[in-house]
Amino acid sequence: MKRYNTLLLGSGGREAAIAWKLSQSPLMGKFFIAPGNAGTDIFGASLAIKPTDFEAVYAAVCEHDIDLVVAGNEDPLVQGLREALTAKAQTDGRELLIVGPGADGAALEGSKDFAKDFMGRHGIPTARHLTVTKDTVAEGDAFLASLKAPYVLKADGLAAGKGVLIIDDIEQARHSLREMLAGQFGSASAKVVIEEFLSGIECSVFVLTDGNGGYVVLPPAKDYKRVGEGDTGLNTGGMGSVCPPPVADDAFMSKVDERVIRRTLDGLRNEGIDYRGFIFLGLIRCGDEPFVIEYNVRMGDPETESVMPRIASDLLPVLVEAAEGKLRHTALDIDPRTAVAVMAVSGGYPEEYRKGIEISGTLAPEESLVFHAGTARNAQGNIVTAGGRVLAAVSYGDSIADAAEKSYRALEDIHFDGMYYRRDIGRDLIAFAEGLHKA
Repeated sequence: MKRYNTLLLGSGGREAAIAWKLSQSPLMGKFFIAPGNAGTDIFGASLAIKPTDFEAVYAAVCEHDIDLVVAGNEDPLVQGLREALTAKAQTDGRELLIVGPGADGAALEGSKDFAKDFMGRHGIPTARHLTVTKDTVAEGDAFLASLKAPYVLKADGLAAGKGVLIIDDIEQARHSLREMLAGQFGSASAKVVIEEFLSGIECSVFVLTDGNGGYVVLPPAKDYKRVGEGDTGLNTGGMGSVCPPPVADDAFMSKVDERVIRRTLDGLRNEGIDYRGFIFLGLIRCGDEPFVIEYNVRMGDPETESVMPRIASDLLPVLVEAAEGKLRHTALDIDPRTAVAVMAVSGGYPEEYRKGIEISGTLAPEESLVFHAGTARNAQGNIVTAGGRVLAAVSYGDSIADAAEKSYRALEDIHFDGMYYRRDIGRDLIAFAEGLHKA
């Protein structure tokens, strides 16, 4: 039985959840996470490497005889990780499998403009939109006037999750459009996509594909972006997630498969894009219909923290098959229980917050999982905060309410100065499910 020496790139809660899952595989050989965090070292060895330092990544591939590289986050993919590693491996005569698309496929996330045009070319349902530059501001003003409030402005490029504005007043929207084009989000907002606002319930669908028409759909999830309860306050990287959300029922997912997944994969192949890896479909359910809000080219965070615990299958051989372009698995075994992840964040997040605060309490509770996100070890070897989103408590339950309550109990036994978390994760989905039941 072949074992695969594996290198996972990334350091957040998403990578911690993936590392937890992959470490359970009997096919795992040596396992490394780069750079990892204070909690991932129980799954594999940490390497102090930036995922965008391709020279260092490839040096690690050679030093540790890596068979499989799994890209956790989008930045290295958009910057050409696959091309760089593949070129070096071919020069050396080394066989190397990579989970993650090349830069051409990663443009689905790296450029909102490219993604919107791609959807248009392949008949994938999405909101009306217009891409604006400094030279076409007048067209942008006219397009805004054709829309109803609120108005959605998106930086074309990667902006660390902060490049989306939703504005109620049209004059403020016009002012913000000019600020973005003037460099509010750096080069990421040299182009701005104006979108029609769609009203509905959002959810995330994850697809693993091999570039040759083979694909497997992972359990869907829903995340919570706003820092405050009741979906109030500033947008964050995500305050929690639920898997599965009742919004993604069988009838809805059938439409997603037909109208979004298959059209996306067919479109990639028709355009000559060899896409081997995860595709994250950011969807909104308007009535009973799916619309694509955005593509991402990796798993979501914090959705991965609730998705991975529900996958009962061994995931490592499925990743290998996708990277080889020979995906034979057509479905995964899924735990029937609900999983709810609740993020504990630093005080002040998503604005200014302190780092280096010592974390105490029970980090390995009996009835929950705790995935580290923004953590590190100080000079004394103690675990401290190192980011805005610090930890994710994840629990199984027979219902959303049951799983969420277990995650809250887990967080009550963890402490650091300024620690905050939402206590309403999944509450809207409970109301949605009750409405469906009544209907």
